[in-house]
Amino acid sequence: MAELATTSSIRDEKARRVTEVQEKLKSAKMAIVTDYRGLTVAQITRLRREIREASGEYQVIKNTLARRALKDTVYGALDTLLEGTNGWVFAYEDPVTLSKAVVKFVEENEKLAIKGGVLDGEYLDQAKVKVLAQMPSRTELQAKLLALMQAPAVQLLRLIQEPGARVVRILETLRKGRESESALSDQQSPPEADQPLAEATPLRAES
Repeated sequence: MAELATTSSIRDEKARRVTEVQEKLKSAKMAIVTDYRGLTVAQITRLRREIREASGEYQVIKNTLARRALKDTVYGALDTLLEGTNGWVFAYEDPVTLSKAVVKFVEENEKLAIKGGVLDGEYLDQAKVKVLAQMPSRTELQAKLLALMQAPAVQLLRLIQEPGARVVRILETLRKGRESESALSDQQSPPEADQPLAEATPLRAES
C-alpha cells in the first residue's frame, strides 16, 4: 500500500509540473530552448536575474515533462530539441528585449548555447534568434513613434510663438489668395493676358 501511495504521489507531482509548464507556455509570447552545460551555479543565477529583468523566466525542465507539456501547443516544434540538459527561456512581455538579454549573455558566456525557439507559432533557429535581438525593442519603437507624433506639434508651436503681426500677415495672404481664386472661377469669359499679373501684384507686395 505504501508503494502504491508513493507511486500515486509521484504521478500527481509530475502531472502538476506538466500543468505548470503548460501555463507558462500559455502566458509566454516566446519560448527559447538553451543548452546550459558547463555554466556554474553563479552564472546560472546571473542568467536568471538578467532574464527576469527583461520580464522573462529561466527554468530547467526535464525533457519528459516538457514533451508532455508541448503537446497541442504552438511550441510543438521545440520537441525536436529536447536532448541532453535544457534550460527554458520564457518571454512574458517584449520578445525582442528578452532575446537581446539572452544573446548578450551568450556572447559573454560561451558555455550557454541557443538551440532554438518559437515566436508567434514560427520556429526560430539560433541565427533567427540573433537577428531578432538586433531589432528595436518595443521601448525603442515607442520612443521613435512618440518622436514622429511630436514633430508636427513642435512645428505648430513654433508658428504660435511667431510674432503676432507675422501670423496675421500669413493668414491674410492665405485669405486673399482664396478670394482671388473664387473671383476667377466666377468669371464667364477668360481674363485678359495681363489681368492675372495685375491681380497678383498686391499679393506679392504683402508677402
